[in-house]
Amino acid sequence: MTAELSGPDFDAAHPALSRRRGLGQTSARSLLLTLLGECVLPREEPVWTQVLIDVLNGLGVENKSARQALARTAAEGLVTSDRAGRRVRWRLTDSGRTLLSDGAERIYGFGRPAPAWDGRWLVLLVSVPETRRRLRHRLRTRLAWAGLGSPAPGVWLTPDPAKEAEVADVVADLELDAVTSSFVGPFGAIGEEAEVVRQAWDLAAVEQEYEEFLAEFADADPRTPADVLTHQILLVHGWRRFPFLDPELPAELLPQEWAGTRAAARFTELHARWAAAAQEHWDTLVRSTP
Repeated sequence: MTAELSGPDFDAAHPALSRRRGLGQTSARSLLLTLLGECVLPREEPVWTQVLIDVLNGLGVENKSARQALARTAAEGLVTSDRAGRRVRWRLTDSGRTLLSDGAERIYGFGRPAPAWDGRWLVLLVSVPETRRRLRHRLRTRLAWAGLGSPAPGVWLTPDPAKEAEVADVVADLELDAVTSSFVGPFGAIGEEAEVVRQAWDLAAVEQEYEEFLAEFADADPRTPADVLTHQILLVHGWRRFPFLDPELPAELLPQEWAGTRAAARFTELHARWAAAAQEHWDTLVRSTP
């Protein structure tokens, strides 16, 4: 159990959602970033500390952890504060707004139906010595974020050749141009595409994450405005991890009845259902806080 989320009231109000807390997958800072992206990013006005802490309290975050998360986020240059008497209010910095805008675009655009696949692959061959572990880690992290998988050491691939420019930027940024080659084309007559997919991505683990997301929100039915806002933030918070996990493969390469399709539909449905009430309650909190 994490230190940030605790107490029987939270467990009683969110019995399914609290399972993720028990796994230690939620932190005060990550919930704060979700809150900032969902409620502060669309607006220009600053927000009093107490508003942020009250909403985080409703998400199960203790006061001390909420304040530490604010301080850490400020230290990273994502938010800045100004004082009015004894009170403090917060606004996003330019870098914070850019970061959250990029994240919002990725989160809300994720899971949309993909165009028809033409059967071509982008294959990347890149050689990084084992001794340069930090560079290998950076390469792995950035290529995985771009949706590429690695079926063998030094080999990365994606069934989306349109990502070639993005991949080229990663290679250039890491100064690996001299040890990298790429190929684009259809799968050959030797071997099976399904086996390459199995070696490159752990789709079973991704699908299990989707099933857990569906279970968490299967019976979600918030009634009060405060509860709607809480559920909306938790919904976005639960969904935001999937762009890191799911390579968004074409339907031809996915298992039948892929859980990701059902999860995307559920996310879209619930987000649209709760959006107006959640944003209205947020505005009420901002206006009513003295």
